[in-house]
Parts: sequence; C-alpha cells; structure tokens
Amino acid sequence: MTSVKKKFISNSEESVRMFKSGLLEALSKVHFTVPIYLFLPVIIYCCYRSAASAMLWWEYPPVLIIALIVWTLVEYVMHRYVFHFELPGTIGRRLHFIIHGVHHDYPSDRLRLVMPPSLSIPLAFGFFSLFRALLPARYFRFFFAIFLVGYLVYDIGHYAMHHFNFKSGIFKKIKQHHMRHHYQEPEKGYGVSSPLWDHITGSLFSKNTSAGPYRK
Repeated sequence: MTSVKKKFISNSEESVRMFKSGLLEALSKVHFTVPIYLFLPVIIYCCYRSAASAMLWWEYPPVLIIALIVWTLVEYVMHRYVFHFELPGTIGRRLHFIIHGVHHDYPSDRLRLVMPPSLSIPLAFGFFSLFRALLPARYFRFFFAIFLVGYLVYDIGHYAMHHFNFKSGIFKKIKQHHMRHHYQEPEKGYGVSSPLWDHITGSLFSKNTSAGPYRK
C-alpha cells in the first residue's frame, strides 16, 4: 500500500540518527557529490568501450533516447512501488522509515538526499547484468552508460531540488512538482527528474494543490 501523508516534516539540514550501530549509521549517509565520483568514470569507460564496438553512428541517438526513457521508468517504478511500499506492523513501518520515510520526515537532511553506495553499487551491478543479458553486445555498454547518466541527473537533481532556489524555467517546475509530492500529496507525483510517467499512469496531483510551504 502507499504511505499516508506525514504529519511531521522537519526542515532541519541535520541528520536524525537511524541506527545504534555506528557503521550502519555511517553507511546510511553520503555527500551529494559521491555518486559523481563513483559513476562518472564508469560512464566514460563504457562510452569508450562502445566506441570500439560495432555500433554505427546513427544508432547512438536512438539508443540514448531509449536508455533515458528506460531510466525514467525505473526511477518512477522504484519510487512508487518500492520506496513508498510499506509492510504492515511495527517492522514494516521501521523498514519503510529506513528506506524512504526518513526522507519525507526530514526532506532537507543534506546527507540523505542521494543514494548511498551501499545501495547504488549493488543496483548498478544488477542493471549492468540485466542489460548485458537482454541487449545485443554492441549496444549494452552505451545503453548502460546513458542509463547511469539518467541516474546521476536524478540523484544530483534531487539534492538540488531540496537545496537550490530556482527562479524560473524547467528546473523550477520540476522542483515544484517534487515539493508537491513532499508537502501536499505524497501518494502522487512520483516522478523526480521528470513527470513523464505521472502523466502516463495518472498519478498527477489534484488541481487544487500547490507546491506547499517549502523553505526555498
């Protein structure tokens, strides 16, 4: 089931402690630049390897577009059906809080706005293996590289939505979309880097809601 609208929202940038274990607590926090250091070299390497593959020049644009669309779908499905899924009972509430509930209660926590390597690295290996199994050999490295670009846009963009003040343009609209998810209707607006799948699946916000009383 989807999570209910939260009654408590803190705009503190400090991190609430989630684990008694110092190791687990450290693994749950990450500076927003870490995904760049981890995955930009992988993106560059995969692009380099794809240049030596049998891909033709005209194949790059459609593969790029498809990979980005696939990323937006993965982002939407994970946010809606994994991050917002809550098992019944005390254990279910605790797991939901650890996975995503903490972000809704403390949306300005600077150290819990991007995915920690303890989760992002296993997921990256999983998707790499999936694409290698499903896609022709000459496509999968470039496809995976662009998929990771989509992930970086999502992760770094998510941090920016919570801490940058966009005055106008598309970034302001994307931020308003995400803030409405946090402050008005958490059961809608699951697209973070793009509202594409909210339009397709009908999870758009009600017309009478606004971006809410967010800080920036």
